[in-house]
Amino acid sequence: MVTTKSQRALAGLQTFLTTPLDELLQSVDEVAKPVLDLFHAAATEVPAYREFLAAHHIDRSEITDLEAFRSLPLMTKDNYLRCYPLDRLCYGGSLDRCDMVAVSSGSTGKPSFFPRFVTDELQVATRFEQIFHDSFAADRKSTLAVICFTLGNWVGGMYTTACCRHLASKNYPITVVTPGNHKDEIFRVVQELGDYFEQVVLLGYPPFLKDIIDTGIAKGIAWQKYQIKFVLAGEVFSEEWRNLVGERSGAVNPCYDFASMFGTADAGVLGNETPLSICIRRFLSEHPDAARALFGESRLPTLVQYDPRDRYFETVDGTLLFSGNNGIPLLRYHIADEGGVIPYADMQRFLAEWGFDPALHLQDRGMRPLPFVYVFGRSHFTVSYFGANIYPENVTVGLEQPAIKDWVTGKFVLQVKQDPDRNPFLQIVVEMAPSIEASADKVEAIAKAIQAQLLRLNGEFANYVPANQQMPRVMLSPAGDPEYFPIGVKHRYTRQS
Repeated sequence: MVTTKSQRALAGLQTFLTTPLDELLQSVDEVAKPVLDLFHAAATEVPAYREFLAAHHIDRSEITDLEAFRSLPLMTKDNYLRCYPLDRLCYGGSLDRCDMVAVSSGSTGKPSFFPRFVTDELQVATRFEQIFHDSFAADRKSTLAVICFTLGNWVGGMYTTACCRHLASKNYPITVVTPGNHKDEIFRVVQELGDYFEQVVLLGYPPFLKDIIDTGIAKGIAWQKYQIKFVLAGEVFSEEWRNLVGERSGAVNPCYDFASMFGTADAGVLGNETPLSICIRRFLSEHPDAARALFGESRLPTLVQYDPRDRYFETVDGTLLFSGNNGIPLLRYHIADEGGVIPYADMQRFLAEWGFDPALHLQDRGMRPLPFVYVFGRSHFTVSYFGANIYPENVTVGLEQPAIKDWVTGKFVLQVKQDPDRNPFLQIVVEMAPSIEASADKVEAIAKAIQAQLLRLNGEFANYVPANQQMPRVMLSPAGDPEYFPIGVKHRYTRQS
């Protein structure tokens, strides 16, 4: 039995480094045993989870199949993670089994701590391997991986760095450099090191990477010569955004030059975009009726594939749960993200009904029969206007239209306000690109572009909001405005009045 940290690390690294990706992703139909094994390990070895089950009068010996597993109480930050000392949430009731603690401020700004061990990173490294192998062909192309996430305590930058280094240890010709979110350092390392490699991968938060590309162009950087690829996380973006960033960076094949990750600080990466999922999403972005039929929403979610043996997904009342092993094992963990799960065969049938075959649009890479999970994000990141839910994703598309996109950074603040007679109106504060001046003509053009996309994409808006109230009131704000667009913090696209 593997008991010491060195034995656990050696066994995990041996498996990861010597097992080809194709083998790691085989037999994904067998999902019951891994999640049941995880449950019984946590129920036996994690003091907090034993107490949690006892408080809910759960006899762990009765949890023998998936039906019984799905009867277990949901786990949340409030009813579990914040109710027990950090060490009692870990195996053996001790932090000694872990080797690192990551920190996330979360949406509330209060820090949360997530212990983990190197073997937890290896699970997530497989998601990176899938991207670098299937999308970027980095198993045979020399690749500079530029970490543009914030470094330090924050989970994203350090986790991403570790996973990319694990791939390098697996004989991928990858070299990692860590400028973090320092723009001048990113420009410097790309320009001084990029020519030594066949391709450069930028890994970071979508709005920040767009700013890097745009600012780099203004500085005269010829991004096209570096064969730029993107690994993204932390935000839903539109296909128009992908087209725009691809056009400006020279990334000419959207299905193979980009990959977004769906993850949480609590458990690392849960799933990742693949060439197949991107191809499907691009079809759905051009066919809103098909997207509504599949997702039941007018907005387009992030669509990824996942390994059900590694992260077991469920849905409850339209929100996602997952179970997965970490320094703190999580069972039926409710993350409050709206979304759902689509088996691979169901997705194939749906696309056939709509006459779309993604294989006709893809190369011979990235077509793995993995299930899909889609995620919209959390419902409180919307505003309600005349009973219609207005989503930032709908507004984003309006700002990415050809006549608009060069004026703006892509950031905005959406809110419902009242005029002196207490009549509601939809206000959108839009951040202008550096050196672009506001004007009445720009205000009118932006408002019309946003209205057109709201009417096209959002059935509630088109049907609930009176015609004379559908034109948003746009206010243009300079880049970095401290009231709406403070520099150095994660942007919030909605504000409650």
